[in-house]
Amino acid sequence: MRFCLALAWTLLVGPWAPMEAENPISWEVQRFDGWYNNLMEHRWGSKGSRLQRTIPASYADGVYQPLGEPYLPNARDLSNTAMKGPAGQASQRNRTVLGVFFGYHVLSDLVSVETPGCPAEFLNIRIPPGDPVFDPDQRGDVVLPFQRSRWDPETGRSPSNPRDLTNEVTGWLDGSSIYGSSHSWSDALRSFSKGQLASGPDPAFPRDSQNSLLMWAAPDPATGQRGPQGLYAFGAEKGNRDPFLQALGLLWFRYHNLWAQRLASPCPLSDPQNIALYEWLPSFLQKTPPEYTGYKPFLDPSISPEFVVASEQFLSTMVPPGIYMRNSSCHFQGVINQNSSVSRAFRVCNNYWKREHPNLRSAKDVDALLLGMASQIAEREDHVVVEDVRDFWPGPLKFSRTDHLAGCLQRGRDLGLPSYTKAREALGLPPITRWQDINPELTRSDGTVLEAIAVLYNQDLSRLELLPGGLLESHGDPGPLFSTIVLNQFVRLRDGDRYWFENIKNGLFSEQEIAEIRNTSLWDVLVAITNVNPSALQPNVFFWREGDPCPQPRQLSTEGLPTCAPPVIRDYFEGSGFGFGVTIGILCCFPLVSLLSAWIVAQLRMRNFKRLQGQDRQSIMSEKLVEGVEALEWQGRKEPCRPVLVQLQPGQIRLVDGRLTVLRTIQLRPPQQVNLILSNNRGRRTLLLKIPKEYDLVLLFNLEGERQALVENLRGALKESGLSFQEWELHEQELMRAAVTREHRSHLLETFFRHLFSQVLDINQADAGTLPLDSSQKVQEALTCELSRTEFAESLGLKPQDMFVESMFSLADKDGNGYLSFREFLDILVVFMKGSPEEKSRLMFRMYDFDGNGLISKDEFIRMLRSFIEISNNCLSKAQLAEVVESMFRESGFQDKEELTWEDFHFMLRDHDTDLRFTQLCVKGVEVPEVIKDLCRRASYVSPEKICPSPRVRARCSRSDVQTEWTPQRLQCPMDTDPPQEIRRRFGKKVTSFQPLLFTEAHREKFQRSRRHQTVQQFKRFVENYRRHIGCVAVFYAIAGGLFLERAYYYAFAAHHMGITDTTRVGIILSRGTAASISFMFSYILLTMCRNLITFLRETFLNRYVPFDAAVDFHRLIASTAIVLTVLHSAGHVVNVFLFSISPLSVLSCLFPGLFHDDGSEFPQKYYWWFFQTVPGLTGVVLLLVLAIMYVFASHHFRRRSFRGFWLTHHLYILLYVLLIIHGSFALIQLPRFHIFFLVPALIYGGDKLVSLSRKKVEISVVKAELLPSGVTYLRFQRPQGFEYKSGQWVRIACLALGTTEYHPFTLTSAPHEDTLSLHIRAAGPWTTRLREIYSPPMGDRCAKYPKLYLDGPFGEGHQEWHKFEVSVLVGGGIGVTPFASILKDLVFKSSVSCQVFCKKIYFIWVTRTQRQFEWLADIIREVEENDHQDLVSVHIYITQLAEKFDLRTTMLYICERHFQKVLNRSLFTGLRSVTHFGRPPFEPFFNSLQEVHPQVRKIGVFSCGPPGMTKNVEKACQVINRQDRTHFSHHYENF
Repeated sequence: MRFCLALAWTLLVGPWAPMEAENPISWEVQRFDGWYNNLMEHRWGSKGSRLQRTIPASYADGVYQPLGEPYLPNARDLSNTAMKGPAGQASQRNRTVLGVFFGYHVLSDLVSVETPGCPAEFLNIRIPPGDPVFDPDQRGDVVLPFQRSRWDPETGRSPSNPRDLTNEVTGWLDGSSIYGSSHSWSDALRSFSKGQLASGPDPAFPRDSQNSLLMWAAPDPATGQRGPQGLYAFGAEKGNRDPFLQALGLLWFRYHNLWAQRLASPCPLSDPQNIALYEWLPSFLQKTPPEYTGYKPFLDPSISPEFVVASEQFLSTMVPPGIYMRNSSCHFQGVINQNSSVSRAFRVCNNYWKREHPNLRSAKDVDALLLGMASQIAEREDHVVVEDVRDFWPGPLKFSRTDHLAGCLQRGRDLGLPSYTKAREALGLPPITRWQDINPELTRSDGTVLEAIAVLYNQDLSRLELLPGGLLESHGDPGPLFSTIVLNQFVRLRDGDRYWFENIKNGLFSEQEIAEIRNTSLWDVLVAITNVNPSALQPNVFFWREGDPCPQPRQLSTEGLPTCAPPVIRDYFEGSGFGFGVTIGILCCFPLVSLLSAWIVAQLRMRNFKRLQGQDRQSIMSEKLVEGVEALEWQGRKEPCRPVLVQLQPGQIRLVDGRLTVLRTIQLRPPQQVNLILSNNRGRRTLLLKIPKEYDLVLLFNLEGERQALVENLRGALKESGLSFQEWELHEQELMRAAVTREHRSHLLETFFRHLFSQVLDINQADAGTLPLDSSQKVQEALTCELSRTEFAESLGLKPQDMFVESMFSLADKDGNGYLSFREFLDILVVFMKGSPEEKSRLMFRMYDFDGNGLISKDEFIRMLRSFIEISNNCLSKAQLAEVVESMFRESGFQDKEELTWEDFHFMLRDHDTDLRFTQLCVKGVEVPEVIKDLCRRASYVSPEKICPSPRVRARCSRSDVQTEWTPQRLQCPMDTDPPQEIRRRFGKKVTSFQPLLFTEAHREKFQRSRRHQTVQQFKRFVENYRRHIGCVAVFYAIAGGLFLERAYYYAFAAHHMGITDTTRVGIILSRGTAASISFMFSYILLTMCRNLITFLRETFLNRYVPFDAAVDFHRLIASTAIVLTVLHSAGHVVNVFLFSISPLSVLSCLFPGLFHDDGSEFPQKYYWWFFQTVPGLTGVVLLLVLAIMYVFASHHFRRRSFRGFWLTHHLYILLYVLLIIHGSFALIQLPRFHIFFLVPALIYGGDKLVSLSRKKVEISVVKAELLPSGVTYLRFQRPQGFEYKSGQWVRIACLALGTTEYHPFTLTSAPHEDTLSLHIRAAGPWTTRLREIYSPPMGDRCAKYPKLYLDGPFGEGHQEWHKFEVSVLVGGGIGVTPFASILKDLVFKSSVSCQVFCKKIYFIWVTRTQRQFEWLADIIREVEENDHQDLVSVHIYITQLAEKFDLRTTMLYICERHFQKVLNRSLFTGLRSVTHFGRPPFEPFFNSLQEVHPQVRKIGVFSCGPPGMTKNVEKACQVINRQDRTHFSHHYENF
């Protein structure tokens, strides 16, 4: 039994002893990976050990750079010159083909150096132009790729430690070609049943190779077929290279399983070690190895690089172009080719890496191939290699074919092999000094070969390389150099192997067993496996001699064999271009899809908002009983139809919409001729009403009955009005073509107004507009048309029912027909455009002399004022208007009069001649000249004059210090100043003089500076003003830029050991550099949202260095930069994916060893695998989608329309950071680095969030809720215990009663000293509108029970720093006045309790569209005015609704307001002592005047809150003023 176990262990090299063995194994078990064979040098001969040089290396730099052109000849040229020759020359020693491929099999057991190294290095072979195989088209740019082999990273560092390649199999004759070179590989081959190797469906064949980590699976160069299917699982990685090497692997597979079944019975001995060393090697070298003298532990048996080249290349000279098959009866059978033809033998070049073998389907077929190789004589042992090996060897990478000999030459250069002469010298062989001495026999038979090679090496024999030199020596047998190298290697392998079968000391075999093993040959193995008749197989299967059985039919040549499949260059990206482009297009569409989604959400939210706004209006409308007929008004082919309600009233037809808003009124006055046209087709549902001097009315009805009902009523109305009418029918298409639509009427009126103003302003006729070809007819039609009251009102931008329109229209309509002709309109317009102040006041007098008695009574005066106030939406009471009139009469000395003559009326306006001079009638669509706008802009500025508008302030005017107030700067027009020629020409001679606005000169002396000096000074001021911002931004972007540059430099210059920059330099630099910056930015952007931390740090010394006010702006800046870098990062990865998709697997396995294993298939993964089947790719795609959603929904435009959408999508930041962590943690290229940046900001942000969450859990009761005008909701609620805040700070509130947990920011309007908190919330969106609904007062006498709130805050903002400036300017627009309500109350309270406040003066500017928009603020300002005993606050209100209107109405409002302010010390509009101005505030002149009033103040604080346009104007004004070397204006604005 011990005998059989020894046989099993030695031959099978594995623990396949049967379970029923009685005696335990008493010898040492050999490892599959070759380790610990030598007990002193454990690594010798192991898998992955370095090759051991017997001759010093020869590199160009002495370290690792190989020698090449021009020092050495081109490898392809050398191959064509030295190794090219005819096929069909028989071996001089009658060596068989079986011996040749058995040699390849032995080499696969000993050495493997073809595995590409990492990083990928290439030693490509340039193909000479016109090469018949690789460049038949003479392109001259063909390069065969050659990738350098894997090397030991501990070598190649200095000339004393040159690069050494590694052996990827065990360097022992241990059967690793059968069982693998690792324990896991061996286990993958085993069946774990009775010690057998795993077989497939046919027990004679192993199972297919499904594990790509084991077998090499190069594509078939002849057919392009690839994949592991059809390849067997062997111990040798490249055991499936060709069917001939595959047949030997099958032979040993079957032999193993045969003996695994016979272990229990007496068995003959056989040993691959014995066959390889004592049978095959002597046949190969014609030399017998020396006698074995025992194990030598100090002898290094490692494979030498010289042996790798010498053995394989000599074998390649003996490979024939075809291989025979024969059966046991010596019948040489035909072979079926790929195209189903039959040839006498296998064509070698067409059977590399073949998956389907129609000739090798059974064990009998394999036996026939083995027997055929045993009977076939190999090619001659010389320097010639057949084209099947030399020109059509399986190619690497994209090439299906390559030159094997040229590749071997490059391999020798990669190995750093010495020259031919140095190798002979190192091995002790006689020196060669002449080319002809290399092979005298070759010189005699074909001396031109040596001469041609000498020319390639420039006649320098010392340059001749080892490989061509060794091949040239060969003639019948390997030359002296190759023989010495091969024999030395095998002897070292034998003597240095502790497990060699002849080593008695290892306890494996006895001397008798060793003798029996020595008597076993390959003939015994073949006979045992093939069951061939022993007489049909020669005793020495490595030779075929005369008299041996089954001679070959003839020596094979290329004649009669199929031609070799030509080389093909594979396109890895073939078929992927369209899909790749579509994928990139889809990724680019993420923002567009997000925009579309945002638009849809915004539309839905806006519709919901409008529905909420219209609920009250609709409820009111539903309660009203509205009479009328529903219809659709057709407005033209290009305009949509609008639903209307047609109401017939005495003398008119009215069209109203669903909200009862009058859309159009048609007057019915005799003697008009009305035409009524009805449609007679398409359901008879259309009606056309033609009325002179109006555009036509076209109505569409649902049913004919509805139309008929209206027609009947219309006939009656026309008869009652005394109008004659005609009625007829037309087709609907003709009816609509005949209709004069509103668009036609507008074109007509446009011509009307152009010619009207061309006459008034003396404009050339050409300037009146380009007219069509039938201009005379069009102009005639336009000038004869007349304007209705509605069209007249529209031209003035007013409503038809306004009192001003009625008065003006009645005055202009001289004939009283209800329409204005061209002449009537011209007469009234001339007065306004060219008339004197007297003429304008007389016209105004006539307008409001309603009874026509030549006098204006007080009642008529009140009606006049009311008509002016209508345009400002003000609702002064009758008592207030009476008070205004009484004060104006009293001021003018008419207190005893009840009626005024025109002279009295004009005397009342005596102080306003200048205003009346430039008063016009503003017609819609006609621009007022800018020169008039500049002259008449009614702006007020701060002046250092002692102006005391109130008695309280006037009492303190005796002080020497200058008090500041707002005063109207009226335009003065001294007669000695002539107006510009342009004004005189266009506005007539009445405009005689004007004077520009005067500004107070600076108190400091001004110096004239050069432009360069001014630029430098402005730059200095800019740096001084924004030094904190510049510093923080510079530090932040310096860090981000440094991270980018560090990664970019690393991958550009320091990462060559990774090899990725050789594959994708630009892509990897861009993607890695931006990844570092993005990691930093997306991490530290969290700090800008730590509200509680920022509020705390604002009160520390850090506020002097960090602009905490700009946290949100910095957040946006970081986000904008990050998204740009993300796009660049994605672009870099797109480049990477493209390059990876066209990079061979041998390169990718170096770049991504965790993802890819180089199995020779070369074909990379497709682009979609990178995008959607890898963790980084898939998470990257999702990240792009998330970022697109977050950025689009966070845009200012969308955030204003759907805050909830912004709120929800911005909470995707949690998913964002999870994906970022996963995205980088897969470590495809480098170790994860995101956590380095993310950890600290995440902890800080988490702590800040915990603080906010602790507050959000507390419910707060609402004490009072009040619905104020203009959609403002006032909430007063309990002040939480310990809640401390400062004026100007803001909070976030949530109301669960609305069904959502979203928090909205609002500024506190309460002061810090108050016991409760208050907010003023404007209903500007769905959330605030619904909030207003739920806090509506209860119906009846029920007690109000308000929903509770959740509060988060307070949070700091720049407005809370108002007290740090001696002079502060507060600018509030719209609802943006809320922070200043708190500040004003706080300031007055502190001054009233004698609290020391650094701020000495506050200018509060309230910019509002109408004074009614935020009436609640007027109450706060009134409270401030009453308590401001120290005159700390100066309030100025700007009503922007009247901006830029220089017509009669605005002028009279301006006069009334100034008069009211002067007499009663309060505003006509607000009732406050604060001055009310018309138009937008001129910030720049105002800031300039502040410099004069406060010359001693070096810095003034400006705090603005309101619409972005207003905030930008304030910022722009501050920037312009700050360019001067004077007072600095520090601007702060509010952001949420």
